[in-house]
Amino acid sequence: MARIIETATGAVEKTEVDPVTLDLIENGLRNARYEMDEVLFRTALSPGIREQHDEFPLIGDPSGKMVVGQFGLSVPDFLDGFDGTVEEGDVLLTSDPYACGAAISHANDWLIVMPIFHEGRVVGWASMFGHMSDVGGKTPCSMPTDARTIYEEGVVIPPFKLYSRGELNEDALKIILNQVRMPDWNRADLNGLVAACRTAGRRVVEMCERFGTATYLSALDALLQRNHDAMKVLLHAVFEEGRTLSFTDYICDDGVGNGPYELKMSLTRTGDKVHIDFTGSSPQAAGPINYYINENLTRMFFGIYMITVADPQILWNDGFYPLIDVTIPDGSYWKPKHPASLNGRNHGVGRVFDLFGGLLGQTNPALLNAAGFSSSPHFMYSGHYSSGERKGEWFQLYSIGFGGIPGRPLGDGPDGHSLWPSFVNIPCEYLESYYPLRIEKWETVADTGGPGLHRGGNGVDVAYVFEEPGTIAIHDDRWLTYPWGVNGGHPGARGTKWIERADGTREVLPSKCHDVPVAPGDVLHFVTWGGGGWGDPLERDPALVELEVRRGLVTAEGARRYGVVVGDPAATEALRAEMRAARPAELPVFDMGPPIEEILARCEEETGLPAPKRPVWTDA
Repeated sequence: MARIIETATGAVEKTEVDPVTLDLIENGLRNARYEMDEVLFRTALSPGIREQHDEFPLIGDPSGKMVVGQFGLSVPDFLDGFDGTVEEGDVLLTSDPYACGAAISHANDWLIVMPIFHEGRVVGWASMFGHMSDVGGKTPCSMPTDARTIYEEGVVIPPFKLYSRGELNEDALKIILNQVRMPDWNRADLNGLVAACRTAGRRVVEMCERFGTATYLSALDALLQRNHDAMKVLLHAVFEEGRTLSFTDYICDDGVGNGPYELKMSLTRTGDKVHIDFTGSSPQAAGPINYYINENLTRMFFGIYMITVADPQILWNDGFYPLIDVTIPDGSYWKPKHPASLNGRNHGVGRVFDLFGGLLGQTNPALLNAAGFSSSPHFMYSGHYSSGERKGEWFQLYSIGFGGIPGRPLGDGPDGHSLWPSFVNIPCEYLESYYPLRIEKWETVADTGGPGLHRGGNGVDVAYVFEEPGTIAIHDDRWLTYPWGVNGGHPGARGTKWIERADGTREVLPSKCHDVPVAPGDVLHFVTWGGGGWGDPLERDPALVELEVRRGLVTAEGARRYGVVVGDPAATEALRAEMRAARPAELPVFDMGPPIEEILARCEEETGLPAPKRPVWTDA
């Protein structure tokens, strides 16, 4: 456990904070958190961070509890795993999930943790992690889809002082950067993470000097207590005493032939507290899809979902953690044993939100979202230029794909959007300027969103035309199971990937693959999945369906799934009457698609890929 060295003596007395001052400090923290983002974006070199914003900031109180942040990481868990002193001017770094209690979840995430000192005492913590596009290992971008251990996934940095009392550990940094393929990118991105945390530190110190340390720290306590009180009310309002809710979703495969992986979550409220239990989930995967999640991050994800749905204006934080108990079985998908591989954990990160949606929606289906684009699929392309001025120069691209957001009580799911609200697309102009490829098309795929009163968002087809020989890698999911619909809505379409070779042949690719050779003129079609539909599709306005047909979001044939015959109101009325008569009077709350065994039986026929083998628990 970290030992904090402070020169200040005596405790800081708690004081009452008036509402205006509390509001000023709250918004000061909010602004500092967004300033952290901007500092990093203007400093980083990798497109994953600079263009797509694959990073996550946090500002905490003196104990490390998050007071403002985005998602992920847990400073208390990091400090529990750090064996050493922490002094003013220190900046700590790690990329080892197993050494920091899963404060991060794979080795591509480099985590900076920095104490914020004022007048000799710790008044808070600034922390930020970013996804490094390459951390070494056996494949470019460091995400081998067949990895069995974390040792195959690149350099794994134990928690250590990158800066000690303000002095950079140059030797350690040289050793780390010597392991990666793009050291200039990593150095710039890392410097940006440090600069962002130092920016947050300055803003916190400014608030301590402006309002006084006692007032600032008391304001943090008040913000944490506010979330605690709000969550207590929400838990009583949403969850029935003693009733256990359960929901199960799936990760399709692990990249080495096993799947689907069953992800089960149960929730029970007893008094003021709820218990979240992952018991019943599949065992840890042989391949790299394991999502090592700790109890604090589970609490944080639960809070994100609850508070943002109930009151998005609240600055959600860690204050409600004492109200949530968590059970995660050892050796399961959610808590794999060292040295299990972790690089493809992005599917589990997103699926957590589908699980919470399925759980919470059972208590009030009117607040239920369908399943959506619950992943951050990766596309990677690398090689050496074969001719011209750049002959022999290495190029390497890591990018995140977008898909269909689920239908919701408030309306349709957006088409071709990111799971994470802060992520943005890499512009086509950027890709074509900096990489030897051309974007032939980037368009939504009609009918991939699940039909419903509110349509699920469509997936997208991005067609990459390669101009240099190289290799590609893909990390995606939902090629086997379906993004489910709710309240009578239908599932969205699954994702697919294939290459149209320059010689005219067509090659279907699995959703998880690496070191796939490509040649000039080959075209990769990276088709992502759609969101599930919300509500009865026969209640959707026929005029809106016909408008979407004209816009290319729904086909004329797809319109019939809504009971709409384009251009013929009488035929529409008749078709809808026929469809209503042929279905049950009570529509299902969840439409998961066909049963798993049926999906597996038809897998190769429908997808062109062999069915995975069901995972089993072992003693290993």
